[in-house]
Amino acid sequence: MSMDFNIFMNDVVRQARQEMIDAGYEELKTPEDVEKAFARKGTTLVMINSVCGCAGGIARPAAAHSIHYDKRPDHLVTVFAGQDKEATAAARSYFTGYPPSSPSFALLKDGKICSMIERHEIEGSDPATVVAKLQQEFDKYCEEL
Repeated sequence: MSMDFNIFMNDVVRQARQEMIDAGYEELKTPEDVEKAFARKGTTLVMINSVCGCAGGIARPAAAHSIHYDKRPDHLVTVFAGQDKEATAAARSYFTGYPPSSPSFALLKDGKICSMIERHEIEGSDPATVVAKLQQEFDKYCEEL
């Protein structure tokens, strides 16, 4: 019995996308989606999704749980590195001073980068540690709901 790799990967990607949608994040699939989303006033949390283990085991759970907090971003969005390449490149163009990193989180205010949690801060952590890092940034830049 053999499994077609492409069918397997399509299922992995579909599930990874759905986890973020179920958590309340808006998918940005095109550069135009990114421009429109990043032009909104207020704070925007961007989760740069990927199919790696630290995305599935740490970053996506942290993305889902971090927003259950008194202060949280006005907008929740996600781009998928390696899948929606043009949208990811458009998003990364806003993250000045930070190298490409996935998974990762960027917090923007009125379209300007405030902070970034990069892969090296996610990999090897547990979801609770990443939730705490995100919530520290929410305390600095977000309004209480």
